[in-house]
Amino acid sequence: MTLTSRRGSTTRPNPSTMGRFGLVLWVRRGGGGSGWIGFECKQEFMVAVWKEVCNLSSSLEMEFWRSLSSNNGLKHRPLSLLRILRGLICFVFFLSTAFMFLLYLGPLAAGLMRLFSIRYCRRTTSFIFGLWLALWPFLFEKINKTKFIFSGETVPEDQRVLLIANHRTEVDWMYFWNLAMRKGCLGYIKYILKSSLMKLPVLGWGFHLLEFISVERKWEVDEPILRQKLSTFINPADPLWLAVFPEGTDFTEEKCKRSQKFAAENGLPVLNNVLLPKTRGFCACLEVLRGSLDAVYDVSFAYKHQCPNFLDVLFGVDPSEVHMHVRRIPVNEIPETESEAAAWLIHTFQIKDQLLSDFNYHGHFPNQGTEGEVSIMKYLANFSVVIALTGIFTFLTFFSSIWFKIHVSLVCAYIASTFFDIRPSTFLEGANDSCDTGYPRQFPDQMVVESFLN
Repeated sequence: MTLTSRRGSTTRPNPSTMGRFGLVLWVRRGGGGSGWIGFECKQEFMVAVWKEVCNLSSSLEMEFWRSLSSNNGLKHRPLSLLRILRGLICFVFFLSTAFMFLLYLGPLAAGLMRLFSIRYCRRTTSFIFGLWLALWPFLFEKINKTKFIFSGETVPEDQRVLLIANHRTEVDWMYFWNLAMRKGCLGYIKYILKSSLMKLPVLGWGFHLLEFISVERKWEVDEPILRQKLSTFINPADPLWLAVFPEGTDFTEEKCKRSQKFAAENGLPVLNNVLLPKTRGFCACLEVLRGSLDAVYDVSFAYKHQCPNFLDVLFGVDPSEVHMHVRRIPVNEIPETESEAAAWLIHTFQIKDQLLSDFNYHGHFPNQGTEGEVSIMKYLANFSVVIALTGIFTFLTFFSSIWFKIHVSLVCAYIASTFFDIRPSTFLEGANDSCDTGYPRQFPDQMVVESFLN
């Protein structure tokens, strides 16, 4: 026996004392009795217990480090004070630079350039605000060290494309910038966003200048505005990446159950990794832009190990890896009728659902490595330009002529008015481009409707 009892005592001894052969543990008698009884743990027993504890600790430690050093990467980076401070500094810097760009370059892009050519206005706006947008991929890839893995097919640099993707989390749309950064098309990406995002302070005005399309998620309200906005993008001379998330909202388990129930009740495919897509918005985009698109690209987003939210991305906590699988579909392979195009979209999401199931099993998409990394020098050069421009604008605002202060005050008032849906008018759109694009001029009634909708 490794535990042996010792003679009781009526006085309270030390809780543990060293006996002749090992440690003695004293325990008070139970059952209403009095006195104490001691148990002696012999040395060989103590050694055996210690070995078991060490073995268990070693195995747990090995398992912990194996999980961190596996090919799957870090599951979750700790939210340290340094990450919080770094994220807040980056966010304040991004907002400050965006504000300065809007103060001085927004009126140029929204007003003056449109007097001459909508085409060159768009190119100028895309270039100027593309400099600012590039700060986000810089944050994701170089500061937060998030790894981007592209697979499938490549997207050519000089094509007009419609991008459709699953909406796994609230930040999916931002990761399109990392793909566009590699193609030199960062400023040409346009999104269909819910209208509440267009009313964000500062950023909402920027979204409008970049011609993002806002929707209310009510088709009877959205359809005429969506078609009118899309009709301004039909010029094949204008670069275009139009990003659409047909699910209409980000994926959650609760939403997935509702989607599966609806699909089962209506004889539609039951999907596990994506929501059943809403087809009318996609069909409208395809109908209006079909003649000017080069292809439709089906993009599938997946993450290791957990899906991030905006704060995770800002502080660099998650994700450790972003996987983007690209599949090219020529436009002429998509049916022209609305019902057939809707069926095609649902089938495409069935393929996407299976692809994501395979990803969950294997941990990667097929045919990885289709896109390389962006050079750190390219990011730093862009960052330097943004810093220099922001410095110039700051000097003009606080240390220059009174006229710059008046300009800043007027633009600030105008930016603040975006909360009430007062935004730069696009009534000049198309007025100077019809001669060299082959598209007809807008008639006055069209221009009034466009101005009113904006």
